[in-house]
Amino acid sequence: MKCPNCGADMKEGSLYCEQCGEDIHIVPDFEPELEYNLEQTLYDIVKDIDTESEPQEMEGERSGNGDGEEDLIQDWDNTEKYQSERQNRRYKWYVLAGIAIVLILVGSISAVLISRYHSLDYQISMAENSVAAEEYELAIEYYSRALELQPDSVELKFSLAEVFFMKNNKIEYEYLLREIVNDKTASVEQLESAYGKLIAIYRAREDYKTINELLMASGNESIISKYQNYIATEPEFSVKEGNYTSIQPLKLTNFGTGKIYYTLDGSEPDKYSYLYTAPILLEDGNYCVKACYINELGISSKVVTKNYNIEIETLPPLEISAVSGDYQFPINIEILSEHNVVYYTKDGSAPNEHSSVYAGPIPMPLGTTTFKFIGIEDGRSSEVLERTYTLKMNTEYTPEQAIADVIEYSILTERIWNQWGDFGTADSYYVYEYQYVTNINGIDDFYVISEILRDSNQVLTKTGNHFAVNAYNRELFKLQIDEYGNYNLVEIEKVTQ
Repeated sequence: MKCPNCGADMKEGSLYCEQCGEDIHIVPDFEPELEYNLEQTLYDIVKDIDTESEPQEMEGERSGNGDGEEDLIQDWDNTEKYQSERQNRRYKWYVLAGIAIVLILVGSISAVLISRYHSLDYQISMAENSVAAEEYELAIEYYSRALELQPDSVELKFSLAEVFFMKNNKIEYEYLLREIVNDKTASVEQLESAYGKLIAIYRAREDYKTINELLMASGNESIISKYQNYIATEPEFSVKEGNYTSIQPLKLTNFGTGKIYYTLDGSEPDKYSYLYTAPILLEDGNYCVKACYINELGISSKVVTKNYNIEIETLPPLEISAVSGDYQFPINIEILSEHNVVYYTKDGSAPNEHSSVYAGPIPMPLGTTTFKFIGIEDGRSSEVLERTYTLKMNTEYTPEQAIADVIEYSILTERIWNQWGDFGTADSYYVYEYQYVTNINGIDDFYVISEILRDSNQVLTKTGNHFAVNAYNRELFKLQIDEYGNYNLVEIEKVTQ
C-alpha cells in the first residue's frame, strides 16, 4: 500500500503515512456537491425521455388524398413504432430507478461510514472493543483516529499508550508518556501517573541518569519531592565567580546524603576527583573550579563551573618590639604596628587563623624560642615575621625550684596535705605550674606560678591563685593580676614547721 500523497510504502490498515504524516481516509468524505450533481444528471435524463415520448402527428391522417387504405397502413406502422418506443421508455425508467436506488444505498452507506469516521464516541467504542478482543492493531487505529478528532485529550494518549504497552511496543509507549509529561493541560494526577510509568521504565534499565534529567527538566516541585532519591541537584557555591583581592574560603553545599567532587584546574570532576570535606581556600592565583554532586545511587548532577582571579593585597609589615638575639633579663614581646588581628606560633610552624591570638605583651620564654607572627584582616594578610630569642637568666635558681617552694608553702598553710596536691576531696587535687618569668613593676624579675585544680575527670581549671617567686633571692609573694594585666605583689607571712 502506498501513500497517495508522497508515494511512500505504508503498513496495511494504517490510518496515516509515517513519512509525510498525511491522513489516509478509509472512505471518501461525503460531498454535498457530488449529491447535487447526481440529482441534476438524473433530472436531465428524465427530461430527455419525456421529450422523446411525445406522440408524433400521423402525417396524412387528414391529408385528403383519398387514399384511405394507404393511410390506414401508415397509421398501423406508426402505432407499432409508438408501442415499441413506449416499451423502450419503460425499460429506461426501470434502469434509472435501479440506478437511483443504488445511488441512494451508496449515499446512505457513505453517510453512515462518514458519520462514524467523524464520531469520537464511535472510534473510542470500537477501540475499547478491539482491546477486549486483543486486536491491538485495530485498537491503535481507532485510538489514533480518536486523537485526530480530539488531539488535546490526555486520557486518549494514556489509552493509546497502554495499547502499545500491551503490544510490547515500548518505543511508542515511552514516546506517548513523554508527550503527556510535556502537556501543559495535564492534571496533577495525570502527570504523577505519567512520571511514575516513565521512571519505572528507566529504573528497570538502571538508567538513573535519565531519571534525574527527566525530573530536573520537569520544574515540578511536587514531582521532584516525591522522587527526590533519584535527584542529583547541582552543588551551590558560597562565593560568586569573579575577581578578589583577598583569600576566599569557598564552601560547596548540597542537600542529600551524596558527595561533592571537585577540581581546580578546569578538568571534569568525577568520583575520582577531590572529595569536598571542608572549605577550599582560594589564595593568590587563578582558579577554574568545577564541581558535581553524586548521590547514593550513583546519579551525577550537572557540572557547575566557576572562575576566580585572586590578587591578594598584603597588609603592611608587622613591627615587633624585641629583635632576635640572646637575652639575660626577661622582657615582653610587643606588636608595635596597628593590625586588627595578629596570630603567632612559638614552635616555628607557620601561623594562620587557627594559631594563638596576640592579646597583649608576651613574656619572653626561658631558653631558645622561635616566634612567627602574621596579621590577617578581611582575607588579606601580612608577610610572616619571624623572631628567635634565647633567654638565659643570670641565676642558678630554676622555675622547678620555685614550684617546689610554692608547694612547700601550701603544705605549711594546710592548703594541701602533700606534695601531690591532695586536699581532702576524693580524686581531686591542686597542681602548681610555671607560667613565665617577668619583671614586675621594676622591682625585680619573678617566676610566676599558678594554682590549677585537676578534678576527677582530669579537667584543669585555674583557681585564680598566683604566686611570684624572686628569680634571684627566692622570696615568695602572692600575686594579684587585675583585668588590665597589672601586677600587685602581696607579702605573705613566713611559715615554718
